[in-house]
Parts: sequence; structure tokens; C-alpha cells
Amino acid sequence: MKRPVPTKKRSKLPKTAARPDQKAQANSSPPGATSDSKLRPGLEGSIERVVLQEWTIASLDPRLPAVLSTPHMIALMEIAAAQAILAELPLGAISVGTRIEVDHLKAVPAGATVRATARLVEHEGRFLVFDVEARSGVHLIGRGRVFRAVVEPRKFHADAHSRTS
Repeated sequence: MKRPVPTKKRSKLPKTAARPDQKAQANSSPPGATSDSKLRPGLEGSIERVVLQEWTIASLDPRLPAVLSTPHMIALMEIAAAQAILAELPLGAISVGTRIEVDHLKAVPAGATVRATARLVEHEGRFLVFDVEARSGVHLIGRGRVFRAVVEPRKFHADAHSRTS
């Protein structure tokens, strides 16, 4: 039985209410939230790599086939999305992944060349949505959506490190 292939149109950006501890931040403009932002739908990025043996699921469990793992395919999609907006980000800002909706449609072996592409389709404040796909030659091996947020690295790292035990 074939799996249904996702359509291009998917859910919009997540609507989240600010928590009480975020109210002070809600009134300030986060990176990428300015009205004159260069982050506009249509920006595109891509990355092409040869599948390494250590990117296969067999590298984690030799009983499984030596084909590109889903997490590594998604990583290529994430990199393509980050590259699509890199030149247009506010000075000092970076983007980080927040959500993925991806279908892995076909297997490719170690040694295959994979090209992942991303196109910015939505931008609301600091939140971004990309349509992504991965291909090996003429074969569509994966597609879906990648969600990212624009952040200031120093604050992002400080917040992350504050959550260690």
C-alpha cells in the first residue's frame, strides 16, 4: 500500500501565546521581526552531498540496510533552509530549527548524491516556514516542511545552558 504524499500547502505558523515570563520580551522586537526585514517568501537555499557510510542507518545497526537515514536527510534539509536566509538575517542573528514535517519517500545507498533544497514560504515575526525536498538524481526521496526561528546566539546559548541539571 502506498503512503499518501503530502501536499504543498500545510499548516500555517504555530500561534503561541506568550507565557508570563515572556511578557517583557513580547514587546521588544526579536531578531528578524522588523517590518523592513529582508526575510521574504521566495528565498531559496540548497546543499548537495554524497551519502557517507556513517549517514546510513546501518552505521547504527548493522542488521539494517546501508541507506541514507531519515535524520541525516532532514539534517540536509535543515542546512538548506538555514542557508536560504543566511545572507538576509539581521547582523549577529542565526536561525534554529523548531519543527519538522517530513516524509522520507525513497531509500538511497551510501555513495549516492543527494541535493536538498528549501524555499521560504511564510515569515511571521521571527518564525519561518520552508518547503523542503531532497532528491537523488531524478528521484524525489523526501519532502515536507521545516520550521525555524530567528534568534540571537548569545541569549539562545545562555537560555539553553540554564536548562542543564
